[in-house]
Amino acid sequence: MRETPRSRETPADSGPGLPQRRPGRAFAHTGASGSGTPHRSDGRPPHTPRGARRTGLAGHPGTTPPVPGWPAPLVSGVLALLVVLFALITWQVAVEGPLLRLDERVGGGLFGSGPAALTQVLSDLGGMPVALPVLACAIGYALWRRALRLAVCAALTMAAVPALVIPLKVATARQGPLTEAVNYFPSGHTATAAVAYGASALVMLALPRPSWLRRATWPRAWMMPVAAILLTTATGIGLVLHGYHWPLDVLASWCLGPLVLAPLWWVSCRSRRRSSSRTPSC
Repeated sequence: MRETPRSRETPADSGPGLPQRRPGRAFAHTGASGSGTPHRSDGRPPHTPRGARRTGLAGHPGTTPPVPGWPAPLVSGVLALLVVLFALITWQVAVEGPLLRLDERVGGGLFGSGPAALTQVLSDLGGMPVALPVLACAIGYALWRRALRLAVCAALTMAAVPALVIPLKVATARQGPLTEAVNYFPSGHTATAAVAYGASALVMLALPRPSWLRRATWPRAWMMPVAAILLTTATGIGLVLHGYHWPLDVLASWCLGPLVLAPLWWVSCRSRRRSSSRTPSC
């Protein structure tokens, strides 16, 4: 009896062998045919948030995760402009240049303008009894949220104000507008207001909103910097109108405040970036 011939089988045609790739077919883990793109068959980027992000400068838009902030070149340019302006004002005061004489003419016309009670209140916004408690509350909140580095940096920023202002007052020895006393440049009240309120805003911006507060009860991000700018501006205007300082004294402190706050701003950006990285993406 003749046996029927069996068809010859290769090891690849039978048994639980590995699947063979067929030309022209897309696979989920290898991308389109010959594309080499992982995780997608059509070559497009994955839909996960991490895959769609692009890295950028630390603490600025485009980082992973994205953190709102000013572009670094813009911040550097503004700080450089403030340094130049502060140096120019200080030089004119020291040598009693034409800018100083113009300042005295302008200031003489502004003294006594406005309600005296209101200008006194505005001037007091830069005093230690008013500005320091505001910053102390912000530092205390940072300590409560265990942001020790941010709290220490804010305290050191405030301590830098007298360390910078007092030597400048002694070196320039400028006479006050309505007194025979000297050491009025730059304005210590204006510098205190700028750093105290500005540091408070940066600290609060760097810390995440408490979970037990509703969204409507927590101030929006732009409100705190705007409030700090308005309080600092009001302090300087009150000091000039009440006759406590010359306009250049206040303008110099307005330039000095952001320069002192720059390191704290950098720490605040890094704290916000770490807080955002711990927040789960939607």
